[in-house]
Amino acid sequence: MGYRVAVGGTSHAFADLRELMAKASPPRSGDQLAGLAAGSMQEIMAARIALADLPLRTFLHEALIPYEDDEVTRLIIDTHDAAAFAPVAALTVGEFRDWLCSDAATSEVLARLARGITPEMAAAVSKLMRNQDLILVARKCRVVSRFRNTLGLPGRLAVRLQPNHPTDDAAGILASIIDGLSYGCGDAVIGINPASDSLGRIGELLRLLDELIARFEIPTQGCVLTHVTSAIALIGQGAPVDLVFQSVAGTQAANASFGIDLSLLQEGMEAGRSQQRGTTGDNLMYFETGQGSALSANAHHGVDQQTLEARAYAVCRAYEPLLVNTVVGFIGPEYLYDGKQIIRAGLEDHFCGKLLGVPMGCDICYTNHAEADQDDMDTLLTLLGTAGVNFIMGVPGADDVMLNYQSTSFHDQLYIREVLGLKRVPEFEAWLQRMDITDATGRLSARQGGQALLAALPGRAA
Repeated sequence: MGYRVAVGGTSHAFADLRELMAKASPPRSGDQLAGLAAGSMQEIMAARIALADLPLRTFLHEALIPYEDDEVTRLIIDTHDAAAFAPVAALTVGEFRDWLCSDAATSEVLARLARGITPEMAAAVSKLMRNQDLILVARKCRVVSRFRNTLGLPGRLAVRLQPNHPTDDAAGILASIIDGLSYGCGDAVIGINPASDSLGRIGELLRLLDELIARFEIPTQGCVLTHVTSAIALIGQGAPVDLVFQSVAGTQAANASFGIDLSLLQEGMEAGRSQQRGTTGDNLMYFETGQGSALSANAHHGVDQQTLEARAYAVCRAYEPLLVNTVVGFIGPEYLYDGKQIIRAGLEDHFCGKLLGVPMGCDICYTNHAEADQDDMDTLLTLLGTAGVNFIMGVPGADDVMLNYQSTSFHDQLYIREVLGLKRVPEFEAWLQRMDITDATGRLSARQGGQALLAALPGRAA
């Protein structure tokens, strides 16, 4: 089925829904690299006009990637909730955008709608939205998840404490953790990207996290971000695995490049839940995504990168995650060229994830060869804080010395809390006050409490 529209006396034709979606996307280097991008702003606007008039129902009948070829497509179609979709079923994509921005789309209404929206619908409507629309609607979408604390409550912002070390040195990692805790970071998760894939070394890091959390009764969760098969193996060995991590993408072929399929994710979730380590809930999956991952694996099927990113959230949603994190600028300028593209992508990802009912966070980041800097990250941090992002990263000095990219620092979360009045998750907030790390207002304590944490460092007396 083709699509045709005339703009300014020029007729524009789009061969199918995939082309229409790709040409309606804001400019980005990944779509240009794949040969999918529109050739002009006029063509972008023509595609958006045609997309605005498209019935939402179209996405239930015209698959961008064939049902028989892709298990992610099958997951999306087979789990679609027709009853949840019914209130918006008669709308076009443009009418859906107007409705989302209206007072009728309350937080409660959007929560009931989430299972009725497919990722392609979410991606399509996002292409018609300005940045302020993405912020406005995402702010109304509240997605709460629980393991040892409660994430995603209104007015709350959590932080993943990211204490990576280039040699997995325990003392270096521990020093970064204590530094981050002293700034009030770590309520989303204390999550280590290991330099080694040795099960023995990963087990040591898991025990380090478990012992620290238990010793100080910290209401948070630990995670070593290893492959799901490693987590399953370690659980079988009795290792203290809180969260099961995996990078995921929006096509079966891209997930295969990560060494996973949907059945393996199910096995990982069931293995994690068999541990019964959660105290407030059993949301224990931690997923990371990023625009461009399918293209980099040559597994994009001619679909634009932002739509494929939204499809990754359907994968995440199926496993009731605690955390989903778009690592927005990590893949590099081949996919998001500069600060403007990274900012737009971060807002799109957060909006699409939240609309689909996914507990979205964002690693607000860039690589050193991108046309971006920390001012761009400040802008995206401020916009996502306003949009109600569930969590961000806390990296020592904003510079990850193991992964070699730039993110947000322990200090940055203090800025956004001060400006927007955002609190930490309630259980962690109470712990920080008990430890005299923060005062009753949530600011760092003038008494410089938390000295007991230093006892955990090697060579320090308790």
